[in-house]
Formats: sequence, C-alpha cells, structure tokens
Amino acid sequence: MSGALTRRDAMLQTAALASASLIPAAPSFAAKPPRSDDLDKSFRAAVAAHGIPGVVAMAANADSILYEAAIGSRGTGADAPMSIDTIIRIASMVKLLTSVAAMQLVERGKLRLDEPAGNIDPMLSAPRILTGFDSKGAPQLREAREHLTLRNLLTHTSGFSYPLWDRNVLRYVQFARGKKDLPRTPLMFEPGEKWAYGGSIDRVSRMVEIASGQGIDRYFRDNITGPLGMNDTGFVITEKQRARQARLHRRGADGKLVAQPFEKLETPTSFSGGGGIYSTAPDYLRLLQALLNGGSLGGASILRPQTVALMAVNQIGNIEAGIMKTTNPALSNDVDFFPGTRLRWGLGHMINADAVAGGRKAGSLTWAGLYNTYYWIDPATRVAGVIMMQILPFADRAALKVYREFEHGICRAVRRP
Repeated sequence: MSGALTRRDAMLQTAALASASLIPAAPSFAAKPPRSDDLDKSFRAAVAAHGIPGVVAMAANADSILYEAAIGSRGTGADAPMSIDTIIRIASMVKLLTSVAAMQLVERGKLRLDEPAGNIDPMLSAPRILTGFDSKGAPQLREAREHLTLRNLLTHTSGFSYPLWDRNVLRYVQFARGKKDLPRTPLMFEPGEKWAYGGSIDRVSRMVEIASGQGIDRYFRDNITGPLGMNDTGFVITEKQRARQARLHRRGADGKLVAQPFEKLETPTSFSGGGGIYSTAPDYLRLLQALLNGGSLGGASILRPQTVALMAVNQIGNIEAGIMKTTNPALSNDVDFFPGTRLRWGLGHMINADAVAGGRKAGSLTWAGLYNTYYWIDPATRVAGVIMMQILPFADRAALKVYREFEHGICRAVRRP
C-alpha cells in the first residue's frame, strides 16, 4: 500500500507541476468593466418576485474585479438594503480556508497527505465502521481495515458522513445519544472506498490546530485572512459588524420567505473549520483571486503555485461525488448541482470533470455553504465568482436559479470578443 501511495503522489505532483506551468493568460478586461445590465435585471426580478430577499455577487480574474452587485434587502426592513460589504454566514465555505491551512502545513512538513491521521490526532486512530443495525436497532460496528489519512479527509472519502444527507448516520446518532460505549461518529465505509459529504474537514481543522499549536481562528488570522486583508472574515463578529449583517430567511411550505431572528453574539472558546464562520463577498473573492494567482495576492503569499495546482487535481479517480439526498427537507433539498455531469473532488474543492453548458469549463472548482452561498473557480478562463444569499433550505431552487444566471452571465462576458 505504501508503495502505491508513493507512486500516486508522484503522479499527482507531476500533474500539478504541469498544470501550474500551463496556467492560461487572464482574459483582457478594463480595470473595471461596465456593469452587466442583464445580470442586474435578473437579480432585481428575483427580488421583486420574492424569490430571494437579497443577494451580493462578485466576479474577478486574478487581477481585477469584473462585476459586483448588491441587490435587495438584508431582511431588516426597507431602510437596510444589501451592500457589497454585507456580513454573511458562509457556513461550509470555510472548508476551503481549512483546506488551504492544511496544505500550508503540508508545505512546511508538519502534516503529510498519506500518513495515518491518528499519528497527529489520536482521536482518529482505530476508527470503527457502521455495518448495519440488529433486530433491536442497535448499531453493528467493526474496526476499519485502512488508516484514515489527511487525503481521505480533504477529499471526503474518509467515511464520515453528515446526518443531514445520510439516513444511517441519522439513525445511528439517535440511538447512540448518551451512550458512552459507542463512538460519537463512526465511519460509513472503508477510507478511500466511496465519497460522502460529512465532518471530515472538522477533523482536518483539529489536525491543523495540533500541528500548528494554534486555535483554528488564530491560525486563519495569522496565515490566511490576515495576510490577504480579509478583515470581515471570522468566527465571531462585533456589534458594529452586526449592523451590516443579513438576516437568514426560511422558505415555508407555501414558498414564502420568512426572516429569522439573528443568532446571539457569543464568544465561544473553541471553533471548527468545518462551518460557523462569517465573511463578505469582497473578502472571499480575495481568497479566490489568490488561488487564481497561484497562491499569491497583493504581495501576500499563502501557498506555492504547485500546491494550488495539486488542490485542483482529481484525487478520487472514478468515484462519483457531489450528489446528496436530504433527510431533512427544511434544511436542505436534494443536491445535484449539475445533473449528468461527472463530479470529482480535489484537495478542498468539488471538480467539474465536464464543462457546464453555457457556464464553467471542465476542471472548474466549486463548493457552497448551507445558507445558499456559492463560489466557483474556472482555471481555464482564470475567472472566479462568489454569490451570497441567506436562505434555507440549502440548494433552494430560486437561489440556484439566480446562481446559474449569474454564472452564465459572467461566462458570456468572459468569452465575448
């Protein structure tokens, strides 16, 4: 097994070096091109039809902002319109930050992609796999044959799965609640065998903390958000930032959106790099621009070009990724963003193995947050986009329609002579 991994690493690193050396030139744009009337009209129509309460959307190449818009309301009244600097809960879009953090530590030799993760975090040693339930509903477990690795965790091939998208996990959690003799979260399959979206990046977050000796919040500030000037990105917001925050909205059975109360401002003592973070569209776009630029932006370097390219290489072979069936329609719809498209996973992103008609090209990178925030990076055209709404359930149909229209509008502009 170790020999196979060594050959695989060599193959992937060769592909990454080739990718890094073949980055296409950025499209030719003015420093700030004219606004897209079509996109603005699309956003306004969605707001007017009460499909979404408000949206912030931005796109850029490695050097320049190509488009920005803030349309609709933050949900706090007619006197609180969306603004470009609106504070947004981006949930799982923090996973990209955590993946970058882990790859920084791989560069520094403090973490390794294919060594047992239990060597860093003993909680990941000797994982157990759920094989089923007996006639009384008690879970049946066995020890995993394979070690968990950082590569498994970054690619969601670890075996960890979320209850929101896995009925067996939901059933297990309900049975195991309060029972100290059962692991809190078992694996659903052998590491490397399948793909499932779950708490893998939360475990990566803990590995980052152990390997760096810093809490994940401090690590982000010192190594990613601070150097990139992402001053509105963090796990805790101030009262001043709260004044710029958009409210979450829930879509009821009648299709209407209802604004929810703000969450309490608290100061937790621990954080996780799998969710629970705030940001803004300009902040997050700076991270995307840095990755478009091979790991650097404005004089700050967060990763080497070879590492950025490696993160964009398919790490899971022909394993299918990205399709999830909900167990709770109030929190998420079923998820299949690109029906009929082959989806794979790199070290931190979902990868479109095929081009999307009218949109991104093959090899594009993407993911999202529970409250309908989304990003994509298209290395072929060197364009990235971020769009942020605050709506439940996830994969909301109206929100996805706005997202697709945004992506297609940006792609049309990029390809226009």
